[in-house]
Amino acid sequence: MDNRIRVYCENTASYIDVAMGTSLLGLLAELEIENSEKYLAAYVNNRLKELNYRVYTPISIRFIDITHFEGHRVYQRTVTFILQAAMAQLYPDNQFHIRHSLGSGVYCEAAGKELFSSEECREIEAAARAIVAGNSTIQRRKEQTVDIVEKFEKAGYPDKAKLLSSRPRLYNNIYYMGQNIGYFFGPLAPSSGYADRFDIYPYKEGFVVAMPDRVNPAKMGRIPKAEKMGGLFHQFHEWMDIVGVPTVGELNSRILQGDTSELIKIAEAVHSRQFSNIADKIYQAHDERGVKVVLISGPSSSGKTTSAKRIGIQLRVLGLQPVLISLDDYFVNREDTPKDENGDYDYEALEALDLVRLNDDLCRLIAGESVEIPRYDFITGTRKWHEHPLQLTERSILIMEGIHGLNPKLTPALPDDIKFKIYLSCFTSVAMDNITRIHTTDNRLLRRITRDYRTRGNNGYDTIARWQSVRRGEDKHIFPYQENADVMVNTSLFYELGVLRPIVEPILREIPDTVPEYGEASRLLHFLDNFVPVPTDEIPLDSVLREFVGGSSFKY
Repeated sequence: MDNRIRVYCENTASYIDVAMGTSLLGLLAELEIENSEKYLAAYVNNRLKELNYRVYTPISIRFIDITHFEGHRVYQRTVTFILQAAMAQLYPDNQFHIRHSLGSGVYCEAAGKELFSSEECREIEAAARAIVAGNSTIQRRKEQTVDIVEKFEKAGYPDKAKLLSSRPRLYNNIYYMGQNIGYFFGPLAPSSGYADRFDIYPYKEGFVVAMPDRVNPAKMGRIPKAEKMGGLFHQFHEWMDIVGVPTVGELNSRILQGDTSELIKIAEAVHSRQFSNIADKIYQAHDERGVKVVLISGPSSSGKTTSAKRIGIQLRVLGLQPVLISLDDYFVNREDTPKDENGDYDYEALEALDLVRLNDDLCRLIAGESVEIPRYDFITGTRKWHEHPLQLTERSILIMEGIHGLNPKLTPALPDDIKFKIYLSCFTSVAMDNITRIHTTDNRLLRRITRDYRTRGNNGYDTIARWQSVRRGEDKHIFPYQENADVMVNTSLFYELGVLRPIVEPILREIPDTVPEYGEASRLLHFLDNFVPVPTDEIPLDSVLREFVGGSSFKY
């Protein structure tokens, strides 16, 4: 009986015959691929797998390192496991929390401890590096959920136990690294020795763990100046603790107990309060310095359109007359859109907008003239026109939203004094557990898949295929300007992933396993499996979430 199987390696564009049961690590050894960075995981038939995965049937394989988006996440998760072990050793009585990302790194705290000195950070780093030097094997095992829950409870991880208890599964995966146990969403490196580059130093009430830059991993990722964003993160983490749903396990438990209606009302009330406070600040700025233009920016699917409309309603309550313009309506025709390095249309580029027309229209509007405003048709990719021209009055406030809203190059013709700048974020304030944060990009991608499928004629494959280009555009055109905002708003709703789950799952399942995007679709499906579904019945018609799931009382 022939026990050898044929494997196609995309990295080398070649076939290799290996013994049945060979691990991906064994495959790497036989292939002898030269690469400047260690491979951390691999796509097997377009599904992401750990390197200790064993091959029993013919497959196609693509190895990835830290420079790949998912490879970087594998590295981050591995460092997280190492940190969890180091903190359990040094601070066994203080629950370790990873609060949010900071560039390529993460910001961490320990419950009950307010500050970390430089010496304490050096001790944490030394303990982590000792674990790295030990090169402990990291293994994933499938065990009965009831046994895993018991292990986490005994080890002092009630957050992980609650998460698994709220998901009725007979079996689940648990990770082992020596005597340390963990639960992670996604593969880890084969051993602790793979994650040997990180720096730890004090930051605010906790500490920062800096990690290699994804594009240039020889350098540590730059920790951005994010005082305003950091304040927003801190505010919402405190608020989630007060509400009692800091983690998905707690959220699922409340939903299963029948508290969905109350949770939706609380989350939506917070949004209403935010928009009301922003309107008050705009009104004050209008009176004090003659603000006439409100610029709203934020990454893709952060809810810019609905937020602009809700702020507009609050301004009407104060006696102002908001006039809304979408920057998307100033897209050049599709055939005139610049292209990226792959030859695809780059809608995230500032040059995708007709800046000359935009600035001319704005100056004329501020001067009191009547102006014909364009309207972009996303289906045909062409410019059309609104039926009626636009004209401002003394009480008018022009509200413009779009990804380039805070870029000074967008509106150079307007004086800064008449601008009020708002940045919208969409960070998911609820965490998977104390050390597993939910990537804000995942939340936004799921929103975008849902909306584009419903309104723009795009299937899930199209949206996922463009997502990395979208993210590169955000890194270049949006995030560098976020701290220039006068105010920041978090538009995520802690219950929304439960709402998105039953809507987006069928869209993701349409993506075939013959395309690379299948891997991302599979990952998202596995991710959504952690959330108890939430019906749309009680979501207010003016909710930001309605922009994506449909049923909004606003016209778009």
